[in-house]
Amino acid sequence: MTSKRLLLAAVAVLLLALAAWLWWSADRAQEHARQEPLQCALPSQPASTPYPGMVWVPGGNLQLGDTVYREELPVRSVSVQGFWMDRTEVTNAQFAAFVQATGYVTVAERAVDPKVHPELPADLRLPGAVVFVSPTDLTGGGNPAQWWRYLPGANWRHPGGQHTSVQGRGEFPVVNLTYQDALAYAQWAGRALPSEAQWEWAARAAAAPSDTEHAQPLQANTWQGLFPVRNAAEDGFVGLAPVGCYAPNALGLFDMLGNVWEITRDLYLPDHNKLAPEADTADYAGLRPAGGAAASHVIKGGSFLCAPNYCMRYRPGARQAQEDDLAVSHLGFRTILQAPGP
Repeated sequence: MTSKRLLLAAVAVLLLALAAWLWWSADRAQEHARQEPLQCALPSQPASTPYPGMVWVPGGNLQLGDTVYREELPVRSVSVQGFWMDRTEVTNAQFAAFVQATGYVTVAERAVDPKVHPELPADLRLPGAVVFVSPTDLTGGGNPAQWWRYLPGANWRHPGGQHTSVQGRGEFPVVNLTYQDALAYAQWAGRALPSEAQWEWAARAAAAPSDTEHAQPLQANTWQGLFPVRNAAEDGFVGLAPVGCYAPNALGLFDMLGNVWEITRDLYLPDHNKLAPEADTADYAGLRPAGGAAASHVIKGGSFLCAPNYCMRYRPGARQAQEDDLAVSHLGFRTILQAPGP
């Protein structure tokens, strides 16, 4: 009996120690995350740069896709011409300038059209967005409804709901946008959204796939720990990070992996078996899927929520569908410009 009591006591001590360590590590991670934004700063560009804030992506032959998930197959060769690309995701400050100049109202700031979604109850037709909320307990297995919530009042100005604000967060990527919102900004700026092929080619720094691109990237804002209950924040952030906090790729592009998913101009198909005919700019675009009240576009790059045990889409070849009329708190974008190279 004494041995059994000693064993139980030892187990209890170990459990208490483990709980204390988890609390301490989470607290240290959150403290690190609060301090880290002060250390983020984009390096300046040469004064001779023809398009400030953009970098040149030379053309070449891309091996489009990957082999981790079915929708990434088949891997196929695609030709890409050179183009200019924003070196960071579009920020709150940049999007605010667009809204101030045009008076644009985002999709998340409008009520949902009941003719498009007659199946939705009234509370889900209010202006709002889907926001990640870290659960304190998991009771429904892998049901995403445990960590995704539709919050009326959530939009690009209030990314985490009505109680949050982008004030003082001008250098964070703008989120809670849709394809329509991103396209409106790009057209106002005299630019375009990247195709899936262009985005993937740029993420690989205009080079062949590397041997390490399936590993969780070190220089990116992703989820370290057990998703969705514990983020160790080893990369310095529990949630979104300001742009430019991690080393750029070989072309000088920041945050091509992690931080926020990025919208492309390609309509989503469930695989790479079909591609649109080559356009004037040598880009390949997806084809509109049949059926459905709203189309979906391809998004790329993963986000701060991608972990080895969940998502694993922090890879250049990864892709996912995003409904055109649904704003989400881990979704942003960047633009491109078709113009002669340097």
